[in-house]
Amino acid sequence: MTGPQRIVCLTEEPTETLYALGQQDRIVGISGFTVRPAQARKEKPKVSAFTSAKVEEILKLKPDLAIGFSDIQADIAAELIRRGVEVWISNHRSVDGILDYIRRLGALVGVAQQASAYADGLQRDLQVIADTAAKLPRRPRVYFEEWDEPLITGIRWVAELIQIAGGDDVFPELSREPLAKQRILANGDEVVRRAPEIILGSWCGKKFRPERVAARPGWDTMPAVRDGQLFEIKSPLILQPGPAALTDGVREMARIFQEWGRLHG
Repeated sequence: MTGPQRIVCLTEEPTETLYALGQQDRIVGISGFTVRPAQARKEKPKVSAFTSAKVEEILKLKPDLAIGFSDIQADIAAELIRRGVEVWISNHRSVDGILDYIRRLGALVGVAQQASAYADGLQRDLQVIADTAAKLPRRPRVYFEEWDEPLITGIRWVAELIQIAGGDDVFPELSREPLAKQRILANGDEVVRRAPEIILGSWCGKKFRPERVAARPGWDTMPAVRDGQLFEIKSPLILQPGPAALTDGVREMARIFQEWGRLHG
């Protein structure tokens, strides 16, 4: 077996990807936020959160690679590097970036061909969803809310998956901003003005409360609230830039949009 043999996954997407590629035996530690696959949570020690990690526990595992994601984990990465651990921090933000990430991770652990085939399959499935979405009578305007206090709109891969599933993100310009703090809305007035027909909520780490969203001042004038089109997409399905978003996450969006299309056909 080539490549790293003892990997600590600081976020969920490398864990899900390595399991999908049959390389789970390399994983010696995972994020405490990991829910996919369920098997990983049962059999791997939890050694990190999003912005913190049990560095001493990680070192006891004698990892030859730690894999994390984005600026959110820069401090964890720096500490591990100082302690002699090799670290890969990916920084992808798009659907193409997720597919490329899968291919790169596969190559890193010596299963490049298998990873490429897996990514190609995911890409084909996305095309099938897009082809089905093209038959919708009309594309719904969609507001995706990543957090409620303050209001944070969806990141790029979310906006792209909304598009693939048949909708149009009402904040496409903000989705290009890589950092959450750059996607904060000053207030809800601009959401009201853009009049979404569907609201998708995925509040990272807590349950989406559609009744609270509907009760916001002035939001009752929006088509989505007026027609009761508020839905939760659970954060593990869409807010992790890995296989979950390209499978269950986008399929859930497509199901919601298809049902909306039947009502508005």
